[in-house]
Amino acid sequence: MAKHDPLDTVLKLALDAEEQASLQLRSAQMVLQKCQQQLSALQQYRLDYMKQMEQQQGQVISASNYHQFHQFIRQIDEAITKQHFAVNESDKQRQIGQQAWQVKQQKRKAVELLLERKAHKRQLAELKQEQKMIDEFASQQFFRKPQR
Repeated sequence: MAKHDPLDTVLKLALDAEEQASLQLRSAQMVLQKCQQQLSALQQYRLDYMKQMEQQQGQVISASNYHQFHQFIRQIDEAITKQHFAVNESDKQRQIGQQAWQVKQQKRKAVELLLERKAHKRQLAELKQEQKMIDEFASQQFFRKPQR
């Protein structure tokens, strides 16, 4: 039975950490996408509202309706500004998640490389041992051969 290599445990831990980082990255990407969709919806709502008011241009609008319109546009603009901030913050979190995932991925690849090198060394040692046994067998056959 082959001896358990501690690097196998390290590889398993590295794989688990990479998977966790991947899940966090996907979550951050979904949050960013949702924030971007909300921003787009707010911007579209503002545009639609402005078009609606533009269509009423030329009609008589009371001062209170005009004031409400401007106040409402200001509120939408504030919401858009806040949503821009939310998009920027969620993009920063996505970038942090991306970097964390890349670090975990590099660690996993490093452990895999170490395991590959170890396996290669072990294989070379086995081949060397096998060749040594073949050489010993051949020399024993040579010396056991009756001389003429």
